[in-house]
Amino acid sequence: MSQLLIPVHCNTPMQLRSYLRGHAGISARLLNRLKHQNGGILCNGNPIRVIDTVKNGDLICLDLQEASAFTPNPKLCVPVVYENESVVIYNKPANMPVHPSPGHYEDTLGNYHAARYPNHRFHAVFRLDRNTSGLCAIAKTAYAAHRLHHAFTKRYYALVPPDCSGSGTISAPIGRVQDSVITRCVRADGKEAVTHYRTLIQTPQCALVELMPQTGRTHQIRVHMAHLGFPLLGDDLYGGDCTLLQSHALHCGMLSFCDPITHHLMTLTAPLRQEMLALLPHEISLFP
Repeated sequence: MSQLLIPVHCNTPMQLRSYLRGHAGISARLLNRLKHQNGGILCNGNPIRVIDTVKNGDLICLDLQEASAFTPNPKLCVPVVYENESVVIYNKPANMPVHPSPGHYEDTLGNYHAARYPNHRFHAVFRLDRNTSGLCAIAKTAYAAHRLHHAFTKRYYALVPPDCSGSGTISAPIGRVQDSVITRCVRADGKEAVTHYRTLIQTPQCALVELMPQTGRTHQIRVHMAHLGFPLLGDDLYGGDCTLLQSHALHCGMLSFCDPITHHLMTLTAPLRQEMLALLPHEISLFP
């Protein structure tokens, strides 16, 4: 979807900026980029300024193409679970960062996406920690990213100590640990954070918990489960037992969202990664 066609439907002529922001759902950030881009916005095939007037029946064309900002790495391989003109849903493996950063400039999901889609910028709709596996949504355009923001309902699956049972809601604000860039903790002056959970399976080694975050704070599930007294297995940052696993046992296994192209409700699933499944009964099936 390198071009977005927007028919104008309005009773009285109005400023293009107002129409795109108020009626077409174009973000201020995208609009600012397009107005400085040669041929970024056309009206009936001709260049137009955002302060110009449009009328009923006009056809606006937005050029959404953006070159990738990351180094392509075609040697990587990440399974694609779903794809259309607006979004691609990957099943990200553990130990793969989403974005390039110091020490990880060419081994990330962003680098693989750049190799697969050289003419699409990398718009992560939400992020997964490096060692969190599972479903990760990447919008192909800034417009799609804006439309999909807060559109996803996510379900995560985690392995925690075996005495975790029942279900409930953890409502505890999260903020940074003092003098740390990475570590988070529950603190009174933190940002609101809410996680719903229910225990699915208990074994002598661990319990499998389904988690539905209502908010999206950094390390939210990991911090909340540690706060509850059940840190994730393999999560050495938050006190988890690393005897059985060397990376934290967290997997985004289900996504639901309204497809911005078809407007159909989509529900996608990804099975637990093998190292997590190995600690559970063989007959387990999370998804029918």
